[in-house]
Amino acid sequence: MNAPVVVPAVAPAVSALLDRYAGLKDRLPGARIAWVEAWRQRGAEAFRAGGFPTKRVEAWKYTDLSALRETRFEEALVATDAHPVLPEQAGGEEARIVLLDGRFRADLSRLDGLADGVRIESLADLLSSDDDALREVLGAIAPADLPLPGLNAALAEDGAVIRIAPGVDAGRIRIVSLGIAPSNHAVAFHPRNLVVLGAGASLTLLDGAHGAGKGTYWQNLVAEIALGEGARLTHVRLQDEARDAFHTALVAVRVEAKAEYDSFTLVRGARLARNEVHAVLTGPKAALHLNGAQLVDGERHADTTTVIDHAAPDCESNQTVKTVLTGRARGVFQGKIHVHRVAQKTDGYQMNQALLLSPEAEINAKPQLEIYADDVKCSHGATVGELDHDQLFYLRSRGIPEVEAKSILVQAFLTDAVSLVSDEALRETLLAATDAWWDEVEHPA
Repeated sequence: MNAPVVVPAVAPAVSALLDRYAGLKDRLPGARIAWVEAWRQRGAEAFRAGGFPTKRVEAWKYTDLSALRETRFEEALVATDAHPVLPEQAGGEEARIVLLDGRFRADLSRLDGLADGVRIESLADLLSSDDDALREVLGAIAPADLPLPGLNAALAEDGAVIRIAPGVDAGRIRIVSLGIAPSNHAVAFHPRNLVVLGAGASLTLLDGAHGAGKGTYWQNLVAEIALGEGARLTHVRLQDEARDAFHTALVAVRVEAKAEYDSFTLVRGARLARNEVHAVLTGPKAALHLNGAQLVDGERHADTTTVIDHAAPDCESNQTVKTVLTGRARGVFQGKIHVHRVAQKTDGYQMNQALLLSPEAEINAKPQLEIYADDVKCSHGATVGELDHDQLFYLRSRGIPEVEAKSILVQAFLTDAVSLVSDEALRETLLAATDAWWDEVEHPA
């Protein structure tokens, strides 16, 4: 007699989101297009299998999703004619893409004056039109078995698709992703962005996630980025979600031969934030720079997790992440460099530094090297400490008040990280954001 088949129980929070997918799938963009339906179904199955990761999952050992799992999220209902006040960072002369609760808003965007060979489109429109080029890339870069990116694939309604033709310098493009938090219920949205640069193309992408309103929302973002041979992308991200928001993001990057991905991520918002990057260097002489800073106060939680795959010879990767924590804040840095056997002459560097401004703050750091090649130069390091008392005493002895002296030392610590951004105007924008955060910490409303 055959043993009965045991079907694992699905947690109520997971079941609710899967039920939402089942109820919406016939109305989501691309419904009844076979490859889109298959892509969404694969995502739903990945979320069914993994659910909300718990701390028993090694990659989530230091980040507890209980608060997210226990929140009941409803459909993000934003009137199509809603015209919210855009954040100050949405200014500037560059092209602008606005996503409102994950939906592409052409009326709030500024897409005139684009260079020849630059295409910016709505993901929803391309899914509905069965775009052949989209079919080749969408879902091919991001890991297919991770549960939260899987949920994104199942429920993604929209996003921005940026495609740059070979050899074209696209200048600057800005993405403004704005979450509207109603006060009476929690909403969730799952934007998916796609950036494709042809061989020799270049782009500076300013990517901001901002929040409005006083309620709760969850932005579960996936971005897939493909860089052709010799392409260059400078990607500056500012995560400044509302204080009660949840932010989970996966950026998946594929870097071909002689291409370069240069990124900086500043985290200063959200109740709980997880920024995850999975990057693979697929061709010789590819380069990757994953730098950033986390500013965490109160009882907030911020997690930066990266996985870098060196899958080709003669490539380099560099990573420096700095974290400042106050109050009862919690920070996480997990960074893994995986050097495949074929990846001889790899040069990989990773550094994580944390500054604790409170005895109750906590940082968890887990740098990892997994090396299968024998001709490599790889190193990693981590430091954790408090403000230097000698430096603080020196400033105080010169008549500088304690609050101002602390500010000088904290900003010096962060400036060292921000200096890795080559563009001076972008450095000033990031430093202004760090100044604003410190002012909020020292002078809470």
